[in-house]
Amino acid sequence: MLDNVRIILANTSHTGNIGSAARAMKTMGLSDLYLVDPVQAPDGKASALAAGAGDVLANAKIVSTLDEAVADCGLVVGTSARSRTHSWPMLEPRECGEKLIQEVNKYPVALVFGRENNGLTNEELQQCHFHVCIPANPEYSSLNLAAAVQTLCYETRMAYLATEAHEEVEADYPLNDDLERFYVHLESTLKSTGFIVENHPGVVMTKLRRLFNRARPESQELNILRGILSSIDKTVKKG
Repeated sequence: MLDNVRIILANTSHTGNIGSAARAMKTMGLSDLYLVDPVQAPDGKASALAAGAGDVLANAKIVSTLDEAVADCGLVVGTSARSRTHSWPMLEPRECGEKLIQEVNKYPVALVFGRENNGLTNEELQQCHFHVCIPANPEYSSLNLAAAVQTLCYETRMAYLATEAHEEVEADYPLNDDLERFYVHLESTLKSTGFIVENHPGVVMTKLRRLFNRARPESQELNILRGILSSIDKTVKKG
């Protein structure tokens, strides 16, 4: 089960943090590491700090965008502070681990960690179904990247060890790539009807993304929504 839990590091600046994160993963039984556009590829410093987790580091996949890293994932959770302009469904670390393990048998699930200095961008956070915040000391809440990885990997492992207490989720959810295609279709249709003005898009799509991520439609429900959009597209063309 833990082999299907993906740890994604976005635009990491220091290679040592990549190695330390790999070590944090392996101590909790995780091995699937993705690096999104790292400032520098893992080097000797990364290997030194990975210690006995050199295999996790050696098998890390480097991709250019977060889209590539989460395309085949059915559940994506991004690490975030709570103070964001547009609030998103939030999880506590323990809830996060439980949710990942509840769904990990159906498809890859992902935990996304941002840059050392400023975390994930709002655009990257919008690609996540949920956000998770580690409730650190408010007077000194700055966590090292590897420490954050260790904390959430620990909660995931604890949830895994308690799997007998959880029922498997029966719902079939779409992969992230399917959701992105839906959002592209939705925006295109709303523009064709005049609901979204091309030169003044505002925050409509941001709010709609938040709505659908909160509702989390199942695969069959997403197909119905795509069908509705296609029906609207045909009517607009006839008009």
